[in-house]
Amino acid sequence: MEVRASLNGFRVSAFKARLVADQVRGKGVEEALNILSLSPKKSASAIEKLLRSAVANAENRNDEKSAGIDVDSLIVSKITVDEGPSMWRIRPRAQGRASWVQKRASHITVVLADN
Repeated sequence: MEVRASLNGFRVSAFKARLVADQVRGKGVEEALNILSLSPKKSASAIEKLLRSAVANAENRNDEKSAGIDVDSLIVSKITVDEGPSMWRIRPRAQGRASWVQKRASHITVVLADN
């Protein structure tokens, strides 16, 4: 049984979010939440909120196969961080010039499964 939750268009680069996602991949839900709550990275709070959303999805699932879901036995089976759309902005430079700055975003997906 798998439960998923996704966050689209989160305003942090995929590389930075993958650093946090790699720390919790394969861990139990309780351990992953502890790791994320102590992490100083910006993406840690968003991934923690997303993980709590996936747990809530597991609790509120209404099909007959998942009637006896034990939330304590769920693990983070898959967590992916993909690149999202980039915004292009102009930054003023010296002597009247300008340079382009790319503001990156990412799509994060969390999949929980039973042991």
